[in-house]
Amino acid sequence: MAEPAPKKRRVAAGERFVPPPRKLSAGVSFGAEHFAETSYYFERGLRKVRPYYFDFRTYCKGRWVGRSLGHVFSTEFRAQPIAYYRAAARAGRLRLNEEPVRDLEVVLKNNDFLRNTVHRHEPPVTAQPIQILVEDDEVVVVDKPSSLPVHPCGRFRHNTVIFILGKEHDLKELHTIHRLDRMTSGVLMFAKTVEVSKRIDEQVRERQLEKEYVCRVVGEFPEHEVVCEEPILVVSYKVGVCRVDPKGKPCKTIFQRLSYNGKTSVVKCLPRTGRTHQIRVHLQYLGHPIVNDPIYNMEAWGPDKGKGGKIDKTDEELLKALVEEHRSKQSLDVLDIAEEDLSSSAENKDCGDSGDCISVQADLGNENSCPAEETADPGRDTGDPKGNGTGACPLNSNTNLETLENSKKLGLCKSQNGEMEEERLENCLEGQSLEEKSLEEESSEEKDPLCIECKISRRDPSPKELVMFLHALRYKGVGFEYCSRMPQWAMEDWEEGEDT
Repeated sequence: MAEPAPKKRRVAAGERFVPPPRKLSAGVSFGAEHFAETSYYFERGLRKVRPYYFDFRTYCKGRWVGRSLGHVFSTEFRAQPIAYYRAAARAGRLRLNEEPVRDLEVVLKNNDFLRNTVHRHEPPVTAQPIQILVEDDEVVVVDKPSSLPVHPCGRFRHNTVIFILGKEHDLKELHTIHRLDRMTSGVLMFAKTVEVSKRIDEQVRERQLEKEYVCRVVGEFPEHEVVCEEPILVVSYKVGVCRVDPKGKPCKTIFQRLSYNGKTSVVKCLPRTGRTHQIRVHLQYLGHPIVNDPIYNMEAWGPDKGKGGKIDKTDEELLKALVEEHRSKQSLDVLDIAEEDLSSSAENKDCGDSGDCISVQADLGNENSCPAEETADPGRDTGDPKGNGTGACPLNSNTNLETLENSKKLGLCKSQNGEMEEERLENCLEGQSLEEKSLEEESSEEKDPLCIECKISRRDPSPKELVMFLHALRYKGVGFEYCSRMPQWAMEDWEEGEDT
C-alpha cells in the first residue's frame, strides 16, 4: 500500500514559505524537459546553441543572512550591473521563496530560496561529432572532441557531452567515471549503473587504471624516456591555472617521444598520478609546452614561458597577464576568461578551501564559476577530474572584458555619484512591458530586451582555435581496455598548417 502524501504545512501570516531541498538522483540528472530548453544549429564548422531562458536557483548562504538582496547582487554577482538586477526584478524575473521580488532592499533570512531567470547564451564548440567507441550494458565510451566540457559547467549546458549524448543518442542515465579538460579530446568513459561506477572508481583509487595520452609539443623532445616528478600547485582554483612549486602536491609523468618533424614533436604521456593539468604543466616545465595550449604556451609566463619553473611574476600578475594576452588576440571567448575572475579574488579569500564563494555564483547566474578541483585522485591526470557533475572546467565566465566594454556603450556605466544609470537600461527595453509578455513569447524571438549579450556582436572562434593538441588515447583497467584512433595532428607526416 502506497504511503500517503505528506500534508503541506500551513504558512502563518507574515511567515515565509521555504520549499524543502530537492533530492537529486546521481546519474539521472537530466531529462526530456531539460533537453527541450533549446536546440542546436551548425554554422561554419561550429555547433551552436540558440539562446534560451534558464532559472538559476540557490538557498540563502549563511554570509548573506541579514544583508539586502541588492547588496548581495552588487558584491557577489557582478556578471551584470546592479541596474540589470533592478530591471529584472521589475520584470518579474527574480523570485524569493517563489514570490516575485520587486524591491532589492528586502533583507535575506536563513534558508530563503532564490530564483533568477536569465537569458542564457552558450559559447560555440566544434561541430565535430561525438564518436561512440563502445556501448554495452555497463558502459558508454566515447571519443570526445576538443572544446566540449563533459557536463554542464560555467556558461556551458547544452554544448556539453552529457547533453549531446542525451539529446542526440538517447543516453540519459550516465554516471561520470572521470573527466577530461574541455580542450582535451579522447577516450571518455561513462558507467550505466552505480555498481559499475563504483567498481571502476575503486580501480582508479587503487591506481589500477593505466592511461595513455598523446600530444604535440614545441621543439625537439629528447629521444630518451623523460620522467618528471615536479610537484604541482594550483595558482587559482577559480580560473584553473597551475604551476610547478615545491609547496605543490607530488606527482609523476613519464614521457616518450614518438616522432619529430623538425619543428614539433609528438610525445606519448603516461601519468602515474592525477593532478589538475598535470601533463600540460610538466611539459611546460620541461620547456616543451603543447603547441597550441591556450594557458601554458603563452608569453604571459615570461620569456622562457615557465621553463624550469621560472616565472618572474606574482600569481595575481600572472593571471592578469594571461587575460590581457588573450584580450589582445581577441580570443577571450575561447577560454571564457572574465575580469571578475581577478577583481573578486580578494573578496573571496575568506571562503576557505571549499570554493563556496565560487560555486554559489553559478547558482544565481554569475556563470564565471567552474573551479578547478584539486584532489589526490589518480584519475585526474591532465585536468581529468573525477566527479559526478559539479566540477572542473579550466577557465569559464559569463561576462568577459569585451562584454564589460560593450555594456558601457549601452549605457550600463556608473554615474558620478557611483550608482548605475538605470534610465539608459530602461531605454534598452524599447517600450516593451516584460510583465505583460511571457517568457515563452520572448524565447520564440531569440532576442531579449534585458540581455546585454543579445546586443553584442562577437567574433566566432574558428574550428582550429577550438582544438588543443592533447588527446586521451587509451584507458586500460582490470577487464577492459578502450582506445581511440590517433588524431590527425599526431601523425608522423602531419605538417604545420594542416586542418586538424
